[in-house]
Amino acid sequence: MATFLIPIAGLFYLGPYRDGLIDSELESLRLQARTFAGAIGEGAIETAPNGRQLINLPIAQHVIWRLSSPSGIRSRLFSPNGDLIVDSRYLMGRRYAVVVEKLEDTPWFSGVISWSIRGISKMMPQWRNLERYKEGDLHNARDFAEVQYALQGEPTGFVRKAETDGILLSVAVPVQRYRHVLGALMVSKNGNAVEAAMVDVRVTLFSIFAAALLVTILLSLYLAGTLARPVLRLAAAAERVRRGLGRGAEEIPDFTGRGDEIGDLSGVLREMTEALHARMDAIERFAADVSHEIKNPLTSLRSAVETVARVTDPKQQKKLMTIIEEDVQRLDRLITDISNASRLDSELSRAEADTLEIADMMQTLVEIYATGEVEVEVLLKISGEPPFHVSAIEDRLVQVFRNLLQNAISFSPPSGKVTMLLSRQDTQVEIDVTDEGPGLPEGKLDAVFDRFYSERPQGEKFGTHSGLGLSISKQIVEAHGGELLARNRYGPDGNVRGASFIVRLPLSGD
Repeated sequence: MATFLIPIAGLFYLGPYRDGLIDSELESLRLQARTFAGAIGEGAIETAPNGRQLINLPIAQHVIWRLSSPSGIRSRLFSPNGDLIVDSRYLMGRRYAVVVEKLEDTPWFSGVISWSIRGISKMMPQWRNLERYKEGDLHNARDFAEVQYALQGEPTGFVRKAETDGILLSVAVPVQRYRHVLGALMVSKNGNAVEAAMVDVRVTLFSIFAAALLVTILLSLYLAGTLARPVLRLAAAAERVRRGLGRGAEEIPDFTGRGDEIGDLSGVLREMTEALHARMDAIERFAADVSHEIKNPLTSLRSAVETVARVTDPKQQKKLMTIIEEDVQRLDRLITDISNASRLDSELSRAEADTLEIADMMQTLVEIYATGEVEVEVLLKISGEPPFHVSAIEDRLVQVFRNLLQNAISFSPPSGKVTMLLSRQDTQVEIDVTDEGPGLPEGKLDAVFDRFYSERPQGEKFGTHSGLGLSISKQIVEAHGGELLARNRYGPDGNVRGASFIVRLPLSGD
């Protein structure tokens, strides 16, 4: 609002524009005064018997009246000694004045605006200090500086404050014949035209600014309804989500139907809220699963500790101490795996992916297991021409395949084979890790990726695995934009010939 009030206030202080109008009016008066003085010099000058040139007063009065009456200006003729000898305000010497005002039919609101602007203009400082004009019965050249200059042969204009409101403009020129100054003619008029022009400009500019202000207000209301209010609603909803007041994407208003930036913001906030709530739900489930998994060894450990204090048989005590040691080791392994799983999300979000040749990585893993002390043969088969570039975090991807190889080796019979088949599938690279073990239980192909789910080979000691390996592997693969699947392999006779874990990753464009 202040940005509009400042230029509006400036409208009432148009000094340069007013100076230009006054200069134009003075120039017009100067031309009229020269015309009047020339007419008097040509037609109202007579030569006395002694050779002196004098102004014929009756003729001068007639000339001044005839020329001044149509133009509405006041003309005064001064003698060389400064006495006022002719004043057009008085009809042929009679001392009364005729004032004519033209009434204009203007709309009431325009009159109110003009009256208001005039009132405000009066309260504002003048652009310069002016001498106030005082009307008297008789005037002398000493009362008017411009007349004194004119009697010296210099035409001069002057601006004064009128007795009433406004200004008074006057110009005095010498009346001369053959360069001999015989008097001075002063013409004057009020500045109503100047003030009227100023008021018109101010009214016009005020109307423009009023229209601009109205448009601004309407536009502000429109923007408040279409932009500010939805943004405030989104901000309030985001604040509710931050404070945890409610769960679900319905807490964020849906403005996606708008098809603009606010709609995009609404959609992103809803998706972010959904992801946040999904993450919170996952954390809650993870905490519940951790609590359940830790409770089992703790229960066993507490029972063994309570029992060992009451048993006196050394063999029984030794057996219970073995159980306590195994439970402690199980808890340590479980807590370590839980700690690694809880850090996985933050590490994946911070680490930067590199472009890897996955065939080289697979070959390195095969060589590691070939030199290790394992009874199972690990093979790598590549279908298709390299390169097989993927954008990935190498350490985490190695963790996935080491985990899959370890599982495959543990389920394979002695002298069995674990095969990794690397191939290209459209825009993806596929790695199929197969073993020759008993396969996966029917109906558990998806459950094997659940946290703390453990399906181990027969004869393996209980508690040696936390059941987080495949869950972490699936999480890593999905963080790289891929997928991890579990399948059984069947032979020609329809029997299960082993398990197959398939990793699909998007090929890199590099």
